[in-house]
Amino acid sequence: MKEKDVSIIESGQVFLFNKPLYWTSFDLVNKVRVIIKNVLGIRKIKVGHAGTLDPLATGLLIICAGRATRRIEDFRDLDKEYIATIHLGETTPSFDLETETDRNYPTDHINIDLVREVLGQFLGQQEQIPPIYSAKLIDGKRAYEFARKGMEKELKPVKVVFREIELLEYKFPEVKVRLLCSKGTYIRAFARDLGEALKSGAYLSALERTAIGAYRADEAWTIDRFREYVEQLRESDVSDT
Repeated sequence: MKEKDVSIIESGQVFLFNKPLYWTSFDLVNKVRVIIKNVLGIRKIKVGHAGTLDPLATGLLIICAGRATRRIEDFRDLDKEYIATIHLGETTPSFDLETETDRNYPTDHINIDLVREVLGQFLGQQEQIPPIYSAKLIDGKRAYEFARKGMEKELKPVKVVFREIELLEYKFPEVKVRLLCSKGTYIRAFARDLGEALKSGAYLSALERTAIGAYRADEAWTIDRFREYVEQLRESDVSDT
């Protein structure tokens, strides 16, 4: 393979991916790295992602390869858009489906008008306490390491901003909400806080990240499409020799 063609990726490329359900962000990064190495024969290549998605979330993940990894922080600072499905009347320790429900709450007083009213209270800057089932560092360890051992640890609130909140669907006991928010926002924590604000409980039952800044999920590739792209790079190089 010609050195100039290999450098197409090594010099720096940014890729938009749709992360599959149950994959970690690292799983996708590792797949991308392995494909580049195996198909193009590049022995060493930097690959990283710009903003973690939980395994139970799907949607847009920006992955940078080669010298483009220097731009990762720029992407992480961008606002994020999500479509969140939130189950009302129950809670889980992880605030999503990673753990089983632990409590039931009254819901007879909840209706669509109340949900709309309460959602409006979250617009603007908020103090949000991250989930204990998260990658936040506590005493040098990830918070979820303590949570999975049943150890209680206190997480400090962080400032987040909800720029737009739109109720897309109300099918009790679930609501679907579109959220445009600042970096560092935990949508699982938002689900918890929404339940409390409704004087009930709630957890996140599904999550899709639909945008990061101006980058949209409908422009993103699957890992199979990426493999095709890399194979086309190799084939076009072979045909030129």
